[in-house]
Formats: sequence, C-alpha cells, structure tokens
Amino acid sequence: QVQLVESGGGLVQPGGSLRLSCAASGIIFSTYDMGWYRQAPGKQRELVADIASGGNTNYAESVQGRFTISRDNAKNTVYLQMNNLKPEDTAVYYCNAVSHYSKRYDYWGQGTQVTVSS
Repeated sequence: QVQLVESGGGLVQPGGSLRLSCAASGIIFSTYDMGWYRQAPGKQRELVADIASGGNTNYAESVQGRFTISRDNAKNTVYLQMNNLKPEDTAVYYCNAVSHYSKRYDYWGQGTQVTVSS
C-alpha cells in the first residue's frame, strides 16, 4: 500500500520559514518524480515545485528564490523549505509522487495546512 505522509505545516508570521516533509512508503522512492502542490480556498490546485528522480528541480514563478525542494532517497523523503513566507502562500500543501517510468502510477498525500498570518 502506497502512503505519502506530509508534516511540518502550521501557522507562521509573514517573513517566517517552515519546512515541509513528505515520507513515502510502498514505492521505490528513487524511481519517482516528487512534487509539492498547494490549494488555497476557492482556487485550483497548483504546482509549487517538483524534483525529478534524477534530481532536476522546477519551481512556480511565485516561489522562485524563496522555496527549495530537495529529496533524500535513503530516507524516502522529499522536503520543501519555505522561506520569506507571504500571506498568499496560505494553502493546503500536498505531496505528489509519479513514477518516472509510467505516469499511471500517481499518488497523493492527505495534505498539510500552511497559514501565513500576523
């Protein structure tokens, strides 16, 4: 059974930092492209950042320079370091895993709330 378990969300003041973690089980983690998405109330889910199995990264323009995605294949975990947070970063953040070799193997975590407010 595949599980993606996010952690690290919470309430933070503008300008603050958070680090999200997503621990994966039930997959060969090193062969999966991993991503972080977010969904704010009343808005569509959007890609925040992703990291390919080979390590290439991609960021949404809105978070470029503030967020960093990384992965630890030994721990089956992907991270999202979020710095200089803004109120518009408030959303539920979801972890996504897609097999590098077959897009039909596509899994989601349950989400973790990030709230940026003073």
